[in-house]
Amino acid sequence: MPERPIALVTGASRGIGAAVARSLSDTHDLLLGGRDADALQALVDELPGAKPWPVELTDHQAVADAVADIDRLDVVVHSAGLVELATVADATSDSWRRTFELNLFAVTELTRLLLPALRASKGHVVLVNSGAGLSAKPNWGSYAASKFALRAFADVLRAEEAANGVRVTSVFPGRTATDMQRSVREQEQAEFQPDHYLRPESVAGPIVSAVRASADAHLTEIVIRPS
Repeated sequence: MPERPIALVTGASRGIGAAVARSLSDTHDLLLGGRDADALQALVDELPGAKPWPVELTDHQAVADAVADIDRLDVVVHSAGLVELATVADATSDSWRRTFELNLFAVTELTRLLLPALRASKGHVVLVNSGAGLSAKPNWGSYAASKFALRAFADVLRAEEAANGVRVTSVFPGRTATDMQRSVREQEQAEFQPDHYLRPESVAGPIVSAVRASADAHLTEIVIRPS
């Protein structure tokens, strides 16, 4: 029996990452990353073929150690993220650093370390970006800047790795009913209304479609907005 493809999903303990993991579980074995150990284990228990991958993504040595034994990888979905709202006048350098460490540097380093395994499988890198990666608004400076940079990283990676058969997809969802969005609404001092936003499953669907697309179809960018 042929081996099932392997997917690594970060930010998998909840939200979009968990929805992607559930959607891929029927076809892929899964490595699931996340900070909430209990939620991560509950998802692993739910999904056959899933294993926990509880690595602190901003600890580059821990990440290097954790990927050392990964010699084949078909998909990596970068879904972990952080948002701290503030005006440029009020945002501290520490806040900018925290945002870039998780939203950008953790992604670039994990991807770099995984490239040999992805090349071996002609794999797929999916970067869950944001509407803020296309349009920057007041109070969203550090987050939008990190997501604009993430889009640039994806574009460069796609061009550099095309000859190796590695596909790269940027996904730009609008507001989604996740714990992160709940935190955003608290920071905006506004009500969290899940019915007004995308469901995590509605974002996961297009991601999985990109992963499962035939070899002649490369979905490079996906923009999703609430209807």
